[in-house]
Amino acid sequence: MKKILIIILLFFVGFYFVLTNYYKDVQINKYDSIEAVKEQKAIESGWIPKNLPSSAYDIAETHDLDTNIIVGKFSYHERDEVNFLAGLKELDGIYVKDGFLFKVNKKLNLVNFKNRDEQH
Repeated sequence: MKKILIIILLFFVGFYFVLTNYYKDVQINKYDSIEAVKEQKAIESGWIPKNLPSSAYDIAETHDLDTNIIVGKFSYHERDEVNFLAGLKELDGIYVKDGFLFKVNKKLNLVNFKNRDEQH
């Protein structure tokens, strides 16, 4: 029984090291509001689009330092929808602005975004 427990423990320790080394250059950040985004300078870092509506909340982004791929999401209040969409260019249901792609769910007031990675 001890041998089995040791093998299981070694498996999980090895699995942990593989995961932490594989994902070491991936960062996940969450922000309650646009004010928190500005405070953390996430827009200046290029991880968050510049054109977030002022009511944006539940903002999250994940960026990979190796591949430069950024994905994220945010919710917004309906009152900002018209102005937010007016600043975007639409291409077949996907919106584009400043190097980011936006998928807008108007029913949920939710936006998923991704940077336009020209290399991939």
